[in-house]
Formats: sequence, structure tokens, C-alpha cells
Amino acid sequence: MRGSHRGPKHSKAIKHTGGFQRFARQSSRLTGRPITFGLAIFAVIAWLITGPIFHYSNAWQLVINTATTIITFLMVFLIQNTQNRDSEAMHIKLDELIRATKTAHTVVLDIEELSEKELDELKRCYEKLAKEALAKMRAGKSDLGAPDIKPEVNVADR
Repeated sequence: MRGSHRGPKHSKAIKHTGGFQRFARQSSRLTGRPITFGLAIFAVIAWLITGPIFHYSNAWQLVINTATTIITFLMVFLIQNTQNRDSEAMHIKLDELIRATKTAHTVVLDIEELSEKELDELKRCYEKLAKEALAKMRAGKSDLGAPDIKPEVNVADR
């Protein structure tokens, strides 16, 4: 049914076209391809073949050491950017699923912002629910439903 969605007012995706974001996205796509791995293998083999030509000199070794260090240093930032973006997107998707599920505990929408003590308490509550559900299932009963959690720490007053 159209028009019944109660999500964000802007349902059309907004694509960020910033220079670094675009570069990071394209680089991560390119570096993750088999052809890029093949090129890296080719470069290492070419370097090895040139060893006898350069008499395995310090300069010859410095070339590969410097190249791999620079590439690794830069790739750390690209990988971290991609990981941050993917993690944030996953959190938003999970938040939407929680929000859209009527019996879900919405306190978990912002769970990554809770203190360690609050997280531990919620974890104990969910572990207790899991044990109870397993006991029900082993007794031949249904483990379906949405039982309430009762944390000892008041996470609603944060």
C-alpha cells in the first residue's frame, strides 16, 4: 500500500559525491578485484626476476620495501573508510528493522552508545531469554513470542 510507510521523510537515497568518498569507494572496488591481485603478483614476480640484474642490491630491496610500505599505509585508510561506511549502513538497516518490528525493544536502536555495564546487563537478559526458550523447546513447547526483558540497570534513563 503506497503512502503508508512511516519512515524518514526523504525516502530517496542521497548519494554523497565528495571527492574522498568517491575515491575511497572506487579504490575499494578496484583493489578487491582478482585482476588487481594478479597485477600485484605480476609486480612481485617482475621484482624477483630483476634481482640478478641488480645483483640483489640494497637499492633493489629498497624498491619493494618502500612500495609495499606506501601501498599498505594508504590502504589502511581506504579500508577503514570502507569499513566505517559499511558498519554505519548496517547499523541503520538494523535500526530500521528494529523500528519496524512492533514487538522489538527499541532500546537496542542505540545500543552501541550504552556503557559497558548497561551492555553487560542487557546481554545477561538476552542470555536468560535464550536459556528459557531452549528449555521450552526441549520440553516440546513453542519458543515463539516476544517476552519482555527486565534489565537491573535502567537503560531508559540515559
